[in-house]
Amino acid sequence: MALTGRAALVAALGALPVGLLEPSWTGILAVNGPLALACAVDYALAAPVRTLRLARSGDTAVRLGEGAEVHLSVTNPGGRILRARIRDAWPPSSWVPDAEAAASRHALTVPAGERRRVTTRLRPSRRGDRRADRVTVRSYGPLGLMARQGTHVVPWTVRVLPPFTSRKHLPSRLARLRELDGRTSVLTRGEGTEFDSLRDYVPGDDTRSIDWRATARQNKVAVRTWRPERDRHILICLDTGRTSAGRVGDAPRLDSAMDAALLLAALATRAGDRVDLLAHDRRTRAQVQGRPPGDVMPAFVNAMAPLEPELVETDSRGLVSSILRGAPRRSLVVLLTSLDAAPIEEGLLPLLPTLTQRHTVLLASVADPHIARMATARGTVDAVYEAAAGTQTRAQRRRTADQLSRHGVHVVDATPDTLAPALADAYLALKAAGRL
Repeated sequence: MALTGRAALVAALGALPVGLLEPSWTGILAVNGPLALACAVDYALAAPVRTLRLARSGDTAVRLGEGAEVHLSVTNPGGRILRARIRDAWPPSSWVPDAEAAASRHALTVPAGERRRVTTRLRPSRRGDRRADRVTVRSYGPLGLMARQGTHVVPWTVRVLPPFTSRKHLPSRLARLRELDGRTSVLTRGEGTEFDSLRDYVPGDDTRSIDWRATARQNKVAVRTWRPERDRHILICLDTGRTSAGRVGDAPRLDSAMDAALLLAALATRAGDRVDLLAHDRRTRAQVQGRPPGDVMPAFVNAMAPLEPELVETDSRGLVSSILRGAPRRSLVVLLTSLDAAPIEEGLLPLLPTLTQRHTVLLASVADPHIARMATARGTVDAVYEAAAGTQTRAQRRRTADQLSRHGVHVVDATPDTLAPALADAYLALKAAGRL
């Protein structure tokens, strides 16, 4: 049970004349006795809470930054009208800051034997699964002096998916893909490795594409046109170890890597390639394999949604073993990890020959734009020290990238805003060159 503010106000107003006119136990009983009786009657007339039947419906998935609606149905099977205030509790990250109080509390009235519905509007601020907590119901009597209170457990889960902010870059990369594929008026000539057709030579064509046999037959110069390879296998590997937990701007590196992986998966699927996903640190955290093109993106976002960086060092040997098991034949392996010198030199570099012998390897890393700003700082002693630290960090990343390049790895090092389009461009360049 719970006393309401109205009961406290009535008691305070009653205590005032007692204190002024009759400051005695008799005066206190004269005021509080009827108030206690009224509270008891009010409590008895309040609708019971435990017999209520509650059920949920609504959204089960939402992209990060968007809103979701979860409906709560309240059925009153008793014989008294329900006047209630309800608190629908969810984790704090289910709302933007300072919005929980207004979004999670509802007032409703349910006549006897009827049902009403309230809607809780969520706007999650983090990826992952958001599970509903208890529903607290406070049922008031007709006088508003006393209330019954109880809780119900009504399970519901809303999965918060990655936002895929790089989707805006997809149309321009698809246009480039159509050019490579020869499906637009702008035909990219002499690229790819799959023979498509013959056509007449025009000035500016690569002379290496001339088909001399066809030229001899037709008495005019003919050149071959090529199409990029199709049905190639691409394995996208997310490093979920400790380096992925580092924050660049407002988000961990892992979130930027996910966004780049989604753009690449969408582009490669449209290009006719098969795309799989592997998330690994000391063990495999998520894996998507063998999905048809229409199911690739839903499977990717569902697999990525609950992923969180693990504060452990990535087991490079286990990662490479998982890659080799997931890609038994030649594939494009896209490794989204850090360019920090220690993890690369001590973990990945010794294992690269095993990987590059069988696969084409593309490594993408999230660069911190603050490092570039530090490197250009001048004017004060502190700024000069910052510039030296920034320059040293950039030089170290370049040395690590050069080491990887000497082992045959293609490296993309870009800021969070540019990583996704840069990775897509690197994929298109490899496809155009016939290196998949």
